[in-house]
Amino acid sequence: MLRITELTLPIEHAQDALAPAICQRLKIAAADLQSFTVFKRAYDARRKGAGLSFVYTVDCELRDEAAVLRRFREDRHIGPAPDTRYHPVAAAPAHLPRRPLVIGFGPCGLFAALILAQAGFRPIVLERGKPVRQRTKDTWGLWRKNTLNPESNVQFGEGGAGLFSDGKLYSQIKDPKFYGRKVLHEFVAAGAPEEILYVSKPHIGTFRLTGVVTRMREQIEALGGEVRFGQRVSDLVIEDGALRGVVLDGGETLEADHAVLALGHSARDTFRMLHARGVYIEAKPFSVGFRIEHPQSLIDRARLGRYAGHPLLGAADYKLVHHAANGRSVYSFCMCPGGTVVAATSEPQRVVTNGMSQYSRNERNANAGIVVGISPEDFPGGVAAGPLAGIALQEELESRAYGLGGGDYLAPGQLVGDFIKGQASVALGEVEPSYKPGVHLTDLASALPDYAIAAIREALPAFDRQIRGFARPDAVFTGVETRTSSPLRITRGEDGQSLNTRGLYPAGEGAGYAGGILSAGVDGIRVAEALAVQMLARHGAATGAA
Repeated sequence: MLRITELTLPIEHAQDALAPAICQRLKIAAADLQSFTVFKRAYDARRKGAGLSFVYTVDCELRDEAAVLRRFREDRHIGPAPDTRYHPVAAAPAHLPRRPLVIGFGPCGLFAALILAQAGFRPIVLERGKPVRQRTKDTWGLWRKNTLNPESNVQFGEGGAGLFSDGKLYSQIKDPKFYGRKVLHEFVAAGAPEEILYVSKPHIGTFRLTGVVTRMREQIEALGGEVRFGQRVSDLVIEDGALRGVVLDGGETLEADHAVLALGHSARDTFRMLHARGVYIEAKPFSVGFRIEHPQSLIDRARLGRYAGHPLLGAADYKLVHHAANGRSVYSFCMCPGGTVVAATSEPQRVVTNGMSQYSRNERNANAGIVVGISPEDFPGGVAAGPLAGIALQEELESRAYGLGGGDYLAPGQLVGDFIKGQASVALGEVEPSYKPGVHLTDLASALPDYAIAAIREALPAFDRQIRGFARPDAVFTGVETRTSSPLRITRGEDGQSLNTRGLYPAGEGAGYAGGILSAGVDGIRVAEALAVQMLARHGAATGAA
């Protein structure tokens, strides 16, 4: 198999134009091209006036591949295609004295459980929330009826926080073993659109993800795994620095020597329990800010020019960064084209925002987090306050946002023009905020630390120079965005285990090792493999591998 990168065609190219383009690029006859598949398709919008182009990466089977490779041996865009297939690292022993546990059933826990189940380890999954469809009803209860269920919401339940998001399936992580392809292939096998295998910025959307996640859970169960909902882990049994079991909220103790700790970034009670039990944890940076909303048409025109609205391009996105004079970095986070701002709290009397898009991305507004990076030195009490200080800061800001919003889970909001001027907003313009239960207009200056407010005010005109209209006066800020990533890391060693608790495998967003669906799924695969290898080394020799 041979791979061609940077193969460029006009946006309006004919459906059958790719094969002739491949032959022309390789200088071969049509009969010499036996088959091809598109590995990736992106578009180049850097020169909108000259016309947009699709940029392809394609894998080809040729009649005489060796001859073509010799001819193009100096061409960095033509070479052997890498092997992107998934290769299992272990198979379960015939008899296991104790089954492995997976704590949490977001993207990380989902793929950790799937890999272990496919290898025959019959994992037991413990998820504090509810199955995806019941969880969706509870989440809509907050959005429509202002009623929060602390154990079933945007953060907790089957599918994790990524379920109620744009369903983005791309990441900038290093992935030398192509685990990301395994994630995408499993999603497609469970009903996701096949296009996620090749488009440059794939996404699924919440409505489609619900069915995909359900089918993947059914596969885990069919392979001998077990998924238990409403099972919050309230304590660990640790002896001589090694895991011996977990205690559930209802009082039951499950014996276990190996557990994937796939918590989301909002499992604050569990973080506190781990810290109390002496599991090694350290504070890490994260970011805080607001959600900003513009008409999607404004973003489309700014990014795509005359191609705005093209059906093959869809709703345009953006990525912005500004380094402020006070030393802070301001950047766009989790940009959701054609989406909505959603209530994402998991705790009473606190307000948190996030962004979400459906697969169609056809809502009126575009939204993104505009956030400022902060470090442990900024936490209350600084570094000396310990690894949980970031949680305390998040909680303080979220409680403050609840008060600024007037209570009942309304979010505080402000027009961008008023925010820049430092005055409270009293009426909306053309941009209608999408956040439900609703937005209460106010002055957001007290919603974040002063250094964050100053940095965002400075960044907005800079962003406007990149996307004309970004700082339009009636664009809407909604606060607060605090759960951009975990404020701590449950540090692990090279073998995947906690630094001081053998048998405990911290993974995913909550442990500080991922950010988003794809990277969390990849980390779940990595840790599941590490656990499988350790279990095989411990039990395989005595019992015989299956």
